[in-house]
Amino acid sequence: MALTANPHVLAWIERCVALCKPDKVVWIDGSRAQLDGLRDEAYGTGELIELNQEKLPGCFYHRSAVNDVARVEGRTFICCEKQEDAGPTNNWMAPDEMKAKLRDIYDGCMAGRTMYVVPYSMGIVGSPFAKYGFELTDSIYVTLSMAIMTRVGQSVLDALGDSPDFIKGLHSKAELDADKRYIVHFPQENYIMSVNSGYGGNALLGKKCFALRIASCLARDEGWLAEHMLILGIQNPEGEIHYVCAAFPSACGKTNLAMLIPPEVYREKGWKCWTVGDDIAWLRPGPDGRLWAVNPENGFFGVAPGTSAKSNPNALASTMKDTIFTNVVLKDDGTVWWEGLDKNPPTNALNWKGEPWDPSDGSKGAHPNSRFTAPAKNCPSISPEFDNPQGVPISAIIFGGRRARTAPLVTESFHWSHGVAMGSSMASEKTAAAEGKVGEVRRDPMAMLPFCGYHMADYWQHWLDMEGLLLNPPKIFTVNWFRTDENGGFIWPGFGDNLRVLEWILNRCEGKVGRVESPIGWLPNPEDIDITGLEGVTVDTIRELLYVDKELWHEEAAGIREYYEQFGDKLPLPMLESVKYMDARLEYPKFNLK
Repeated sequence: MALTANPHVLAWIERCVALCKPDKVVWIDGSRAQLDGLRDEAYGTGELIELNQEKLPGCFYHRSAVNDVARVEGRTFICCEKQEDAGPTNNWMAPDEMKAKLRDIYDGCMAGRTMYVVPYSMGIVGSPFAKYGFELTDSIYVTLSMAIMTRVGQSVLDALGDSPDFIKGLHSKAELDADKRYIVHFPQENYIMSVNSGYGGNALLGKKCFALRIASCLARDEGWLAEHMLILGIQNPEGEIHYVCAAFPSACGKTNLAMLIPPEVYREKGWKCWTVGDDIAWLRPGPDGRLWAVNPENGFFGVAPGTSAKSNPNALASTMKDTIFTNVVLKDDGTVWWEGLDKNPPTNALNWKGEPWDPSDGSKGAHPNSRFTAPAKNCPSISPEFDNPQGVPISAIIFGGRRARTAPLVTESFHWSHGVAMGSSMASEKTAAAEGKVGEVRRDPMAMLPFCGYHMADYWQHWLDMEGLLLNPPKIFTVNWFRTDENGGFIWPGFGDNLRVLEWILNRCEGKVGRVESPIGWLPNPEDIDITGLEGVTVDTIRELLYVDKELWHEEAAGIREYYEQFGDKLPLPMLESVKYMDARLEYPKFNLK
């Protein structure tokens, strides 16, 4: 029985039922009893495996198909009317052509199955930030995951009322046929269609599909930002809390920063860090002229391998109850393991494929992209403002990358448009031969390359336009925790000690410390980075971490120009002017660069 009388919702669902032909339709009301019943049903079919409820209460295990373990960027499409609106960084197909292709695949795909209707909210239900959606799916795993990652159930339907303003999402595992796997976005219709995948990144439609690809288009039209950013609150010894947003490409420490634990010398002084979000931020201009942010999600969809009590104790603690583990090692005592959890790989365990696993043979037990789906409120560092419908005010926006010799430890932009240019040229270097040429630069503007729902150059212009909506915009910075010495070792300790850099950033936002001009932006006075208690790090070390190499930065300018060429006449002029200005400044005698 339908839980709403909204005619727009019911008409759309009726069309989807006619196409997919499920045996029955079940509406998700969000109640614990209903979700527990679905979980028990999935235990019976083998779709899910119950874990040791004494050691991992409320936790269960899911194994995806062997050919379905990650996002598929090559099968992900933006289908707007004009190809030029999708831009050179997105796959595009004409909407009518794509719909014809998808209709054939969806036709009868749920025969013999149940269609679950999942009403969900991105953001606090009823808040100014909230956006509502529906995911129709034939997967209990997806249904239960959406109940962790978003706010689901009757309250969403009540808030939506009879409005047609909702995001439509149709998902089916179908046959899990990789050759017919599509993740498709129709931004002009607020419609997402995903088929032949059960992997979370392709199937949890509230996540990257809605919260970034569709939401970035909504944000462009409505005057806000939908960003692939963490949100972190930093509380100083005086009890004041300031918030930052930060964007990092993969393998650059984003989750660790989102759940940062201050180093001991800072904790003793009373510093604390608060996690508001680990992956996505929606940012709106507030009535006070500042930028305010919310995490539209309600959970964490984290990479398991490498997560440990040493690397990220807050993330590990988040998984200890009510969590779904996917494609990790299943131990014979009903608990889980993955590479990097500890140095004691289990015996008598099953690997991520469900096969008996012998760690001595050198194979990986957990898939490198294995995941945990955990409620955000499990996190020990979750912010008291997590459920604040107004969000939190943002003092600084930080862009990061992984560069061995080029980017300084921290750089402040000269102004807003310069900061946008810095974000547009974000880059990381390949770190392993298996990924391609070691040292090869991969640019990932604002960490949004796979997630921007429209032309990237128009997205940068939208960023530039946002300045006009803000009386007090955040300052913009870049950071690089990954500078290396001549032996390839990291110079900066990273992890909790990154708070030392964040302290300087916040001091700059409040005008408490000075800065040094460089060709690429403002740098700290080396003495203003607090290194108290840092073994082996001196003021000279900080100088090395802040050094701007003229030759490398000329190469960087050439690389940025080359990257910009693909955007043609749509490239905003300030982007090009910024790199030209930087390139010229490298030769100014006053900087005395070698």
